Amino acid sequence: MTKKLPNFMFTNQFGLFCIVIIFVIIFSSITDGFTSRFNIYALSRVVAIDIMIGLAMMVVILTGGLNLALGAIGVCAAMFGGWCMETMGIPVIPSIFLILGMGSFLGYINGVITVKTGVHSFIVTLATMSIYFGLMTMLTEAEAFRRLPASFTDFGSIKLFNKYVSPLLIISVTACLTLFYLFKFTDIGRKLIAAGANPDAAELSGISVNTMFIYCHMLSGFLGAVAAIMLTTRIGAAIPSMAGQLGMDWLLPAFLAPVIGGTLLSGGKLSVFGTMLGAILVTLITNGLYLIDVGEFWIRFFLGIILLIAVILDKTREHFTLKSVIVS
Repeated sequence: MTKKLPNFMFTNQFGLFCIVIIFVIIFSSITDGFTSRFNIYALSRVVAIDIMIGLAMMVVILTGGLNLALGAIGVCAAMFGGWCMETMGIPVIPSIFLILGMGSFLGYINGVITVKTGVHSFIVTLATMSIYFGLMTMLTEAEAFRRLPASFTDFGSIKLFNKYVSPLLIISVTACLTLFYLFKFTDIGRKLIAAGANPDAAELSGISVNTMFIYCHMLSGFLGAVAAIMLTTRIGAAIPSMAGQLGMDWLLPAFLAPVIGGTLLSGGKLSVFGTMLGAILVTLITNGLYLIDVGEFWIRFFLGIILLIAVILDKTREHFTLKSVIVS
C-alpha cells in the first residue's frame, strides 16, 4: 500500500483530479451560484452525458482509429427510439433495447467498412456521419418525437441525494466501472487492448485483429446510443438537432475527455477513469465560463486550445511511454 500511493500521485488521473479540485475552488470563489443545488444538479446531468460520449470515443481510439459519426449514430438511435415509442407504440423497455441495438448496428457498419476496405476510420466515419444523418433526416422528415411516454422522459428529471444528483450520472459511473472491469479483468478486454497496441503481434498470437476492431466500433455505437437515451430523457424529446448539425456538437467533448484522460491517440492504451475525469473537467470549465458571462465563441476557443494542448501532451506521452496493456 505504501508503494502504490506514491505511484498513484504521479499518474495522469491524480493530476486531473487535482486540476478538477482547483477549478472547483476557483469558480466557487469568483461566481455566484456555482455550488448551488440547482447548478450542481444541472452539472451532474450534463457531465453524465459527456462522460458517456467520451467513453464511446475512447473505445475506438483504443484501436488507433476515430469515430466522427458518433453524434450521428446517437441522433439516429434517439430518433429511431422516438419512432418506436411514439409512432409504433412499443413499450419503453423493448424500445430501449431496440435503440441500443440500432447504435450497435451502425457501429458495426463502421467497423466492417473500416476493416474490409483498409481505409482509416477517420475517412469512413466522416462519410457515414453524413450518410446516417442524411438518411435519418429523410426518413423522419426532420420531425421531432415529442410525445414520448412519461415513464421514459421523467427519468431524466429525477433528483437524488437531497436533489443534488441526477440518476444519469449514476448510469455513467456504472458504465465506467463496467468498462474498467471489461478491459482489466476479462479475456476479450485484453484482446481488444492487444489488438490496438500491436496488431501484428496480436495476429501472430491468434487474435483476430479485424474482429476486435469491429467489436470496438460496435461498443462505441452502443455507448453512443446510451448517451442518446440519456440526452432524450434530459430534454424530454427526440430531436434531429439534439447533437447539432450532423452530430457535430458531440465531437469536441468526445475527443477532449479521453485525450485529456490519458488515452493514446495512437492506440493500445486507454484510461477509463481518466476519461471520466476529463469529461468532468471540460464540463466544469464550460459551466464556470458560462456563469462569468464568457461568450459562446470564447468558450469554444478555450476548449479548442485545451484540445490542442492535450494532443501535444499525448504525443509527448507517446515518446516517453511504451505501449502497454495497462488500464486505469
